Amino acid sequence: MEAFKLTQVLRNFGTNQLKKLTTMKILNVDDELDMEMLISQRFRKQIRDKQFEFVFAHNGIEALEKLDEHEDIALILSDINMPEMDGLTFLSMVNERKNPALKAVMVSAYGDMDNIRVAMNRGAYDFITKPINFEDLEITINKTIEHINMVKLFQHERDQLVAIKNDLDIAKEIQQSMLPKESPPFPDRLDIDLHAFLEPAKVVGGDLFDYFLLDENHLFFIIGDVSDKGIPAALFMAITKAIFKSHFLSPTYQNLTDEVRQVNHFLSTNNNSFMFVTAFMGIINLKTGSVEYIDAGHEPPLIRRKDGTVETVKKQGGLALAIDKDYAYTPQSLQLAHGDTFFLYTDGATDANNRENDRYGFKRLEEHLHALSGEETPKEINDSLLAKLKEFIGEEDQFDDITVLTIHYKEDM
Repeated sequence: MEAFKLTQVLRNFGTNQLKKLTTMKILNVDDELDMEMLISQRFRKQIRDKQFEFVFAHNGIEALEKLDEHEDIALILSDINMPEMDGLTFLSMVNERKNPALKAVMVSAYGDMDNIRVAMNRGAYDFITKPINFEDLEITINKTIEHINMVKLFQHERDQLVAIKNDLDIAKEIQQSMLPKESPPFPDRLDIDLHAFLEPAKVVGGDLFDYFLLDENHLFFIIGDVSDKGIPAALFMAITKAIFKSHFLSPTYQNLTDEVRQVNHFLSTNNNSFMFVTAFMGIINLKTGSVEYIDAGHEPPLIRRKDGTVETVKKQGGLALAIDKDYAYTPQSLQLAHGDTFFLYTDGATDANNRENDRYGFKRLEEHLHALSGEETPKEINDSLLAKLKEFIGEEDQFDDITVLTIHYKEDM
């Protein structure tokens, strides 16, 4: 549906642009000198009204020169039998220019069907026969012009789509550049390892993740999911991520709760798009393993304990960001022990569908963590999960962005 709407917008825009091209420049190639006078007389009204502009040549060589001189010629009326360079040779050389919007109508004697057939095989759009019936010629010209305009419209739409694709590719590069990429991100630390990925359903996505050290002993992390998809969601994602980072790395930073409330107030104010962000964010004390967190309506994370058991973090309520600017977020806490793995995700993982319309589901995520040996790094955990998700989805289109953040609280050294 979105692709159809885009096509209609481009088509309307292209049609309006073509309407501005009121003059069609036509090259008439004929060695009969009186043809120039007959054409000018027959189409004098269209010439006067600037609908048509004729350029005249008397053989193929001269016609090629005219094409070089007038690059905006779109329609050629060419006789087949001419001196110096005949119409068929001229037509072959026109085709070498590879201009799909340049169309040729060939003219020849009524009985010259062999040459007319050759001309059509070489790419002529249409033909008329001599003696010329000027009413038929006018109908042929108008029909060809209609086709030329359609070709130009399709070329315009293609150029617009290529430009949009290029813009989307740049947007994807910008979005991916905003996300942490180092793996492991803190190679010199012996207490923490983590890895995350964002697999967008479209070129750009609305999921987000981030993590950074507030100081030597405290790690901030966030995972989120914007309510929409595509470019609007990507823009809202970028704003959300940037605001969080600026607040939590600010010299005026206070505490988790106050900063989340301020970010929510900012995102909610003048939110005319009515987008919202589910998020799970927190701060890990790297000395003690205690985690202070806020659940803003997000999916419940999982914890794989050192002994291989898997726990679900119980939901404690919490409203998505950007809905109520005065919502009173309250912090919760959980405890990680050395050797535990903290696993966060967006609903694109659990809601992934295959061709049989089966959901990947929460249970498969649990089984993925259960099956681990405990020796895998966060990157290895995430890489294997993404491979399983892609295998599960198969040839079905990915329905939603998939984002996973895996944090391993390392063994006490």
